[in-house]
Amino acid sequence: MIKSMTGFGRSTLDLPERSISIEVKSLNSKQFDANLRLPPLYREKEGDLRLMLNNELERGKIELNINIDNSGESGTYQFNRNLARQYFTEIKALAEDLSLELNDQVINTLVRMPDVLKAEQASLSDDEWLQVREAVKAAIHKLNEFRKIEGTALEKDMLSRAALIEKLLEKVLPLEEKRIENIRKRLKKQLEESLQKGTVDMNRFEQEIVYYLEKLDITEEKIRLKKHCRYFAETIAEQGSNGKKLGFISQEMGREINTLGSKANDADIQKIVVLMKDELEKIKEQLFNIL
Repeated sequence: MIKSMTGFGRSTLDLPERSISIEVKSLNSKQFDANLRLPPLYREKEGDLRLMLNNELERGKIELNINIDNSGESGTYQFNRNLARQYFTEIKALAEDLSLELNDQVINTLVRMPDVLKAEQASLSDDEWLQVREAVKAAIHKLNEFRKIEGTALEKDMLSRAALIEKLLEKVLPLEEKRIENIRKRLKKQLEESLQKGTVDMNRFEQEIVYYLEKLDITEEKIRLKKHCRYFAETIAEQGSNGKKLGFISQEMGREINTLGSKANDADIQKIVVLMKDELEKIKEQLFNIL
């Protein structure tokens, strides 16, 4: 089973002092590329979170967002009285120098002065980290389920296109027989015209015919293309991440289709080759989104 590289997962965690929301997004990328947006409380765990994402999601452009809602938290603050007194002394002295009167607003000014009133930095407990870690795992699990659902749709589409390439290949057989017959007739006509002129070396001419027919033979290309289509379907059914492997197989399919087209020397076969290329290009477009 294949998985899409794009997905989204979300989970929430309610703690006594705060609520936490976690979102994980994934987009196409050749490599693992993670961007983590964490509140200060969890930044010390960035390495653990990055490793978790790498192990669970393997590849893609990953974005992890963790947000904290502190609306229910009664914050703890430190009030530096000594520093506030020093600020007040300086403000009072300045007011006397300028002949100004102090009023109640001076208190509001003091608490806004640097380092007078500071919120205490909360510490991350082991119990909270374990709960957050499980919530992140839950979001990642939902993202992976999203990937599987989208991967199933992509799998169905690509398998149908690979099967269509095989069906188009079957249409080449009657056209190939007709093509060979046309080539024989054309060569025979050229031979008869040359015989009338008496300029034909029969041994040489027969060698040329054999060489010409071998050069235009597409039997091997048809066999290999059919095998590649079957191998493509088998690889999709395998477990694990097969996006890159499927990409290599599609390249081999394209190589055989191109060779078949270059050897065809027939307008009707060329039309079928164009249809095959169109289906293969659509497969390749889908493969960009496969894990």
